[in-house]
Amino acid sequence: MKGSGLGGPGDVKGGKTRFDDVYDRPDPRAYFARLAPLRYEIPHHAQGVFRRTVADWRAAAPGGGGQGSPTVLDVCCSYGVNAALLNHDLTLAELYEHYTCPRAQRLSTAELVAWDKRFYAERRRSDAVPVVGLDIAGRALRYALAVGLLDAAFADDLERGPAGPGLRRALSGVGLITITGGGSYVTRRTFDALLDAAHRPVWVSAFVLRTVSYAGIAAALDAHGLRTVSDPARSWPQRRFTDAHEQAYAVAAVRALGADPEGLESAGRFHTVLYESRPAARWEAQ
Repeated sequence: MKGSGLGGPGDVKGGKTRFDDVYDRPDPRAYFARLAPLRYEIPHHAQGVFRRTVADWRAAAPGGGGQGSPTVLDVCCSYGVNAALLNHDLTLAELYEHYTCPRAQRLSTAELVAWDKRFYAERRRSDAVPVVGLDIAGRALRYALAVGLLDAAFADDLERGPAGPGLRRALSGVGLITITGGGSYVTRRTFDALLDAAHRPVWVSAFVLRTVSYAGIAAALDAHGLRTVSDPARSWPQRRFTDAHEQAYAVAAVRALGADPEGLESAGRFHTVLYESRPAARWEAQ
């Protein structure tokens, strides 16, 4: 999810509640405590998808046979939750338990970082891939770096300007871009900046709320030789609504985009669609 300095707890922009006060703290305890009652779960659904996409990328790499690893760039990575789930034998439910348990509440941030270094090191998968984080939430990035979830992190705001030298260097090795919580905050400007700096064909896997259009980003990806596919009939729940106002906003936004909220947003939860973008030749080869 995107960290930003705009708004405060309960702020609503366009009807969607913002949680900016928990996106950029020195550690993620408040983040998990706030989102647990809302059953924020999209990283859980993305975990298996991203692991399969990494495996597909390896199989499609020159030489095939599953050799090599893509560097993953997680857009709007915040505290590195997607990296934690991609590279470690963990579930999202276990992360909620870890960060809300009584022991975690007694620790200082420095003590939590030391505990988390061991926690993640003990659960590191043998097939872990390098992960680069991108988010404007600097303190969240520093935590994710300190505990070993991210190999590099950048706070470049690509909605406002081009990638800086450090991010451009990191992008030279990126093979997969992932996003689960930033579709409401970033536009084609971010993806144009990323792909302009990439040095190889890049795949993109994006879970995007049904309340926002992905057309602009898909057009940007197409301009860089990537074809986007999705199944609008299939969705993944993101979280419960905070209140009736937020639900009314979501239902209206989905209808305005020509989709049907019945049984999804009308039943009380945000839902996402998965968009996957790869070079056209790669889709044709499948």
